[in-house]
Amino acid sequence: MNIQIFGTKKCSDTRKAERFFKERRIKCQFIDMKEKGMSRGEFNSVKQSVGGLDSLIDENAKDKDLITLIKYLSDTDREEKIFENQHIIKTPVVRNGKKATVGYCPEVWKEWE
Repeated sequence: MNIQIFGTKKCSDTRKAERFFKERRIKCQFIDMKEKGMSRGEFNSVKQSVGGLDSLIDENAKDKDLITLIKYLSDTDREEKIFENQHIIKTPVVRNGKKATVGYCPEVWKEWE
């Protein structure tokens, strides 16, 4: 199992995800989205795995203007805008190969064990 957790250090759900895997002695790699973020390939893989761009967006993000703008853009422009502004993606994003989840989803992670 090759677990990657994309999130921020201040996000409580990200910390809970890290704790979930550590308690089960599953190695995981933490990537701070404020410092690095996802590559284009990782972004596309997560987008396909979770069912599209709408699943990625955190409706409660602080940047309300950007979220409103994204709703009115064409699909290609939306994808580019979300990729450029990864701070509006719901965290944690947990990847296991081609599988991925957005948000705190311990019931899905248990299936990966």
